[in-house]
Amino acid sequence: MKKRNLQLYPYWEAKDLGQPIPDSPHAVSVTLPRWSDVIAYEEKEPQCINSLKSIYPRFGFNPLIAEIAEQAIRIFANEDGSAWPYPNIETALKAKEYCKKNNADSTVDIHEFLGLQCLIVNAESTSSAKAFWQHTGLGASSRDAAIALKKEKKPLESEGRKGKKNIINRLSEIYGCDANLIHLHPSGMAALETALAALNKLHYEKPVFQLGFPYVDVLKLPQFIFNGSELILNTNPSQLAAELDQKQPSAVIVEIPSNPMLQCIDLPMVSKLAHDRGILVIADDTIGSAININPLPYADLTFSSLTKSFAGSGDIMAGSLVISPESKWKAELKEIIPMVSVTELSNSDAIALDRASQNVFSRIKKLNHACLKLKTRLELHKEVEQVLHPSNCSNFKNLMRDNAGFGCLLSLKLNGGQEKAKTFYDALKVCKGPSLGTNFTLVCPYVLLAHYNELNWAGSCGVPSDLIRVSVGLEDPDDLWERFENALNA
Repeated sequence: MKKRNLQLYPYWEAKDLGQPIPDSPHAVSVTLPRWSDVIAYEEKEPQCINSLKSIYPRFGFNPLIAEIAEQAIRIFANEDGSAWPYPNIETALKAKEYCKKNNADSTVDIHEFLGLQCLIVNAESTSSAKAFWQHTGLGASSRDAAIALKKEKKPLESEGRKGKKNIINRLSEIYGCDANLIHLHPSGMAALETALAALNKLHYEKPVFQLGFPYVDVLKLPQFIFNGSELILNTNPSQLAAELDQKQPSAVIVEIPSNPMLQCIDLPMVSKLAHDRGILVIADDTIGSAININPLPYADLTFSSLTKSFAGSGDIMAGSLVISPESKWKAELKEIIPMVSVTELSNSDAIALDRASQNVFSRIKKLNHACLKLKTRLELHKEVEQVLHPSNCSNFKNLMRDNAGFGCLLSLKLNGGQEKAKTFYDALKVCKGPSLGTNFTLVCPYVLLAHYNELNWAGSCGVPSDLIRVSVGLEDPDDLWERFENALNA
């Protein structure tokens, strides 16, 4: 069956609610075409939830994962319990340990099922199991599930090894470092989980600092699963130095740029302040892309969600963790990271990612250009109050490689507040749902999706709830602008 061309025929109308984006059993996004659908999704309204044929895999179960979980519940648990499929015993044991830590008296078991390891918990531990699944990204992938259900063929080990080698070599070329400094993981958050586990192994068992407004799980993974996290919004050098001296965090985590405000902290300054105090720096370059920026002179570890613009296809979960060749902890990290990493990218996901990322250099160059062109046009429209984009940030520019661009992401705030934002969103003829970096344009009211239950807190951090995030795709730029212009004039 031919897949729908989402650049020409996007899912954007009310009738498209719940459609997987893209048309794939492994889609990582889902269509939320109207502002009211986003609210209904967050409020867990049954009519909306029951319409969803996909979901971002860390925030819920892909249908293939759900099928395995439902079978496991029937066999191993009563109807009040829940099942969480993991790729191996090590990941399942980590999840079990977390659930028992939160509720020592809860019932938590692990059962092998269809070649996967299913964590079975009672109702009291379901919230803990869900938190671990979401924040760590260590759960079984949809391709694992498809193979377990015999809906897809298991690839040869040699094919998987070849795919991983190709990906690592590609990343080695992008980062300009040796391949032995690069590790693949089943998601970007799983890569960060490994980095934080390495900190513990180095005996840095203290909270981390998150500098700048964070992607939700970059803050919550260390906050809930590890030793804590403190959000630092004021990165004035003297104030930051005082905070580092007083609290001595195990690491500082930065996003280049931040999501959804697309601002970048002064990474060279932060790196010097941290390293002078024996504190590691961890950078997330998912949005900026290492094709555009070079964090390695300043960050000891760089993690990335390869699900996004590296893959571009929107149906592969993967992540990478790169050790800086310039880090004074390089030798220790090279030794420790393989010891603490509890799983790796599956063979089937690696094969798919290798195929999807073959054109990553030319594709990201096109995304850079398309996003900048849309940004320039939006800034001139009378209905647009503000466009947020890395080109407005000198700190981002200072990290850019030669002949690089600014990535595929922008955020916009409209004149007229939330009512205008609703009208614009509902009228916009592009795909609408979570995630970013896809070959097709993908739009969402990001703050509502990521921070619905903490909107006042997000607002106090300077992040408005009516902000609309746009991941620009490979559509014809003039055609894409016509769609935006029509929606702005609606």
